[in-house]
Order: sequence, then structure tokens, then C-alpha cells
Amino acid sequence: MAIIDTIRRDMGRFAPPGWPAFGRWLKRRMPKGLYLRSVLIVIIPMLLLQTVVAAVFMERHWRLVTERLSQAVTRDISAIIELIKISPPGSDYSQIIRIAQDSLTLNISIENNAQLPPPRPKPFFSLLDDILADQINDQIRLPYWIDTVGDSRLVEIRIQLGDKVLRVFTLRNQTYASNTHIFMVWMFGTSLLLIGISVLFLRGQIRPILTLADAAESFGKGQKMTSPFVPRGADEIRRAGIAFIQMRERIERQMEQRTAMLAGISHDLRTILTRFKLQLALAGNNPDLAGMSSDVDDMQSMLEGYLAFARSEAEEDFGELRLSELLEKLKSDFTLHGKSMTYEIDGEDLLAVRPGAFTRLVTNLASNSQRYANSLHVEARHSARWLTLVFDDDGPGIPEVSREDVFKPFFRLDEARNLNESGTGLGLAIARDIARAHGGNVTLTESPQGGLRAIVRVPA
Repeated sequence: MAIIDTIRRDMGRFAPPGWPAFGRWLKRRMPKGLYLRSVLIVIIPMLLLQTVVAAVFMERHWRLVTERLSQAVTRDISAIIELIKISPPGSDYSQIIRIAQDSLTLNISIENNAQLPPPRPKPFFSLLDDILADQINDQIRLPYWIDTVGDSRLVEIRIQLGDKVLRVFTLRNQTYASNTHIFMVWMFGTSLLLIGISVLFLRGQIRPILTLADAAESFGKGQKMTSPFVPRGADEIRRAGIAFIQMRERIERQMEQRTAMLAGISHDLRTILTRFKLQLALAGNNPDLAGMSSDVDDMQSMLEGYLAFARSEAEEDFGELRLSELLEKLKSDFTLHGKSMTYEIDGEDLLAVRPGAFTRLVTNLASNSQRYANSLHVEARHSARWLTLVFDDDGPGIPEVSREDVFKPFFRLDEARNLNESGTGLGLAIARDIARAHGGNVTLTESPQGGLRAIVRVPA
């Protein structure tokens, strides 16, 4: 570990000053999805390879072929110059012009009493100019002027021969390797074809992963998939899909066993409590039995709370719930108890949730505020991706150190465990359990009103 830390310190010491900032910038702009990252893994090395091949091989090809062609053209011009030099004075050079045009594919003219024009500006891509100039300097060794940018099909060369100027027009492809674009088209066309095939194969490999993720997310939220999940793709993805199916079957089997066990316990305990209530009713209005009757009612309330927490409404299917109707009922309940409640809804009023479970979640949080506060304000924000409910009350609040403990089952802030004040200690635990079953969460913080703020955030 010491060696690794030393290497990291040395790398940080010798790295360029802006390297960490560039790394963070690049990390923020890199795609987050597996599909796009896989595409980049395929494309970037291929583009780098093609760039290196084009830069190294094509540069060598251009230079070598251009040197050979320019050398041949310069040799032909040198031969013409020798013929001009040995021609008798006063001749019209018609035979030389004919030989150059018919045998050498050069269009020449000889201008008497002429001078070379001023040099032209050098083009940006000056490979032809440089090589052709080197060949003229090596073979002819006379003042010259060349134009490689005037006519796209022709190259003009002028040679100073004493008081005469030899003008030579030759085809560009005779002096320059101008057909290399065909190789470039084939190379990049093949690259695009290979990239397209890679993208299609990657899409086929990524789709089973996305299907597995959707199946896991739907199962985590308790939603039923419209079509059964079937593992597909590579062997590793199939193994992950089979492991998910086996895990889902074990969880569903445990849930079925728990539901059956809870149904049996609920039936047996309710039977006993009903028998107690019947016996107390037959005993008449005996003041000595008033405490026992109250204890039976408390036992029934505790039993309903424990069973509701254990069930967590997991067996309920998703449906539609109108949030305004639920909040209006809670507002009426607050008014009956002499307390105030206000609410506002920003966004869609209709929710796609488990109606019974979500009603219990909102009711538990509102009842908690009703028990300890005088006023409650609920703000609902329903966007395309999230539903956020914010409960703000003016009660005593909860100390910061205890805001996570209150979500634990049977935890109550009061030491005396007074049932009339603190209930069974399951309200907030049930609320968070329901929110997490919907794929969200419940958190607590301090309210601007001085009391407690409860924030419910679930996927829309």
C-alpha cells in the first residue's frame, strides 16, 4: 500500500497543472449509459487506428508516388531543354513542341525576350510544390517558376533559358498522386460499415440488460410486468437473469408464507379478543371491568398496527388515487379536532400508486402532525419523474439525533411508552416502508414553521 501511495503522489506531482480539472470536465461529459460507453470503446480505438494508418501510410504513399511522378516529368522537361539548346539559332522549335505533345504529353511553348513572373504564395498543402521544386533543382538547375494551384487539372512550370522562357503545361496526375482519395474512401467507408455492425451487435447485447433492469425495478416496486421476463443475451447476462428469477421466486414464496401466517394469527387473535369483548358485554356495566375493557381495546389497536406493519400492504395492486380528495378528507379531520390544515398541489392530481397503502402513508404522517401540532401545511409537487410531498407543522419537532431512530419499529421518543400519546411506535416505520415499496423514501428535517418537516419522494 505504501508503494501504491508513493506512485500516486509522484503521478500527481508530475501531472500537468490543469490535468485534474480536465479529468473532472471529461468525467462530467462522458456518457453514463452502458450502451454509449460500449459504442465509444469500439469506435475510439478504430478511429485512432485509422488516423494512424492514414497519417503514416498515406503520407509515405503520397510522398513516394509524387516523387516518382515529379522525377519523371522533370526528366522529360530536362530532355526538352537539351533539345532546345542543341537546336540551330532562329529555328521555330516546332518539331520539339510536337515531340513534347505527342510523345511526352506535355504542352510547351517558348517565349523569346521574356522573364519569369514574381513567385506565387505557397499553398497550405505544399507537398507537390516542395517535391517538384527539389526535382527541378536537382536535374535542371536553372531559374524556375511553378504554379500548382491555378488550374485544378494542370500544373504550369516555367524555366528561364537565357533570354527565353520555356512554359510547360502538364496534367496534375502526371506529377502528383491525386487518386489516393479512393483509398481514403474505401478505408473510411469500411470503418463506417464495421462501426454500424458493431452498434447493431452492441444494441442486441445491451437490450437484455435493460430488460433485466426493468424487471428488477418493477419487482422492487411491487408492480406486475405486462409480459413474463425471459433471460436472453450472452451467457453472463443469462446467468444474472436466472439468478434474478430464482431470487424473485424465493421472495414471493416467503411473502406468501408470511401472508398465510399473518392471516392465521389475525384470525386466531381476533377470535380471542372478540370472545373477551363478548364476555365483558355479558358482565354488564361493572365499574371494576372498565379497565379491562380499555385494555382489550388497546390490544386490538396494537394488533391492527402490528399486522399492518408486517403486511405493509404489499399484496395490493397499483391503481389510481386522486390526491386532492385524500388531502381534503384529512383537512376535514383536522377541522373536527379544532386544528388547521392547508395544502397546495403543483402538477397532476391523479397518482398511479397503491391506493390503500399510499393513503395510509399520507394519513400516518398527517396524524403524527395532528397529534403534536396545531397546524399543518402540505405541499405536493408532481413532475414527470417524481412525486414530492412536504409536510410542515408547528409542533415540537424531533431532535436531529433521533430523526432516523423514529423510523425503527416500536421506537418512541417518550420513555414511559404512553400509548395515548405515542401510539405503538409504528406510524413512521409503516410510512417509510410503504414509500420504499413504491421506490421512494421518507426523510425528516426541521420545518420553517418551527416544527417537523417530513418529505416523501417517490417515482411518478
